[in-house]
Amino acid sequence: MLQVARLGPSVLGEEACQLIEKYIRNQQNNDGGFRDRDGKSDLYYTSFAIDALTALQVEIPEASICAYLENENKKLPDLDFVHLCCLARSSSALKEHRETKNIQPVLDRIEQFRTPDGGYNQITDYATGSAYACFLAWGAYSDHGISVPNQSGIADCLDSLATTDGAWSNDVDFPVPNVPSTAAAVAVCRNLRRPVTDATAKWILSCHHPASGAFLAFPDAPMPDLLTTAVALHTLDALQTPLEPIRESCLDFIDSLWSAEGGFHGNWTDDQLDIEYTYYGLLALGHLAV
Repeated sequence: MLQVARLGPSVLGEEACQLIEKYIRNQQNNDGGFRDRDGKSDLYYTSFAIDALTALQVEIPEASICAYLENENKKLPDLDFVHLCCLARSSSALKEHRETKNIQPVLDRIEQFRTPDGGYNQITDYATGSAYACFLAWGAYSDHGISVPNQSGIADCLDSLATTDGAWSNDVDFPVPNVPSTAAAVAVCRNLRRPVTDATAKWILSCHHPASGAFLAFPDAPMPDLLTTAVALHTLDALQTPLEPIRESCLDFIDSLWSAEGGFHGNWTDDQLDIEYTYYGLLALGHLAV
């Protein structure tokens, strides 16, 4: 994903990239972490800040972020699953932290979210896993070059979430196929060397919204959004599906979410910028770059 996101600046141009860099740097708090939508330092947004700065190929403030991660490492028992995975990802991206810190305690905490069906869930002591959690756990391990334990269990979990039309739902409690869950499942399946049928790309394309040029999270969703569009493009590209027929319309949609403040909105009703959607803007543009 980062390799593709690095292509995004070629679509934006130098001036827009400078605005994005300035916006992201201005989101860093004094403790070294990056702000969530409430202005508080957050591991989730910090991981996206690192990825966005990496995509822009500019200097990352490693020393200050390492100080923040060091403090968050002291809170392992209190961190939820998503933030544990973000801590692992952020640690892997910073050379100093990656080389000096033992990641195993973080991975051990992540294993406490393992489910009886072999997957992972964001909620502890849950009976079944979710596609999103399996994707995050796989990334937490692979970012550090470590093999995920019980990979066959993850495969079994994803099989239980697959739908007959080639898509995936996120969990068994809400068995509605959607693009983000399908994208997460495809990413893990490809790493597991498991085949993905042609039906998957066709289903994702069925979520394309011709009027906007972007993608809906599921066929009956009220409006398209940037996260869904970015991961849809990423997955279609991974499945070797030509993007040229939808390229210009997707570019128009992404442009409609751009702000001269240096970031992207998540959808047409979102009046607040954040680092997460700014990263997804870079990823989407990277896939649409010629």
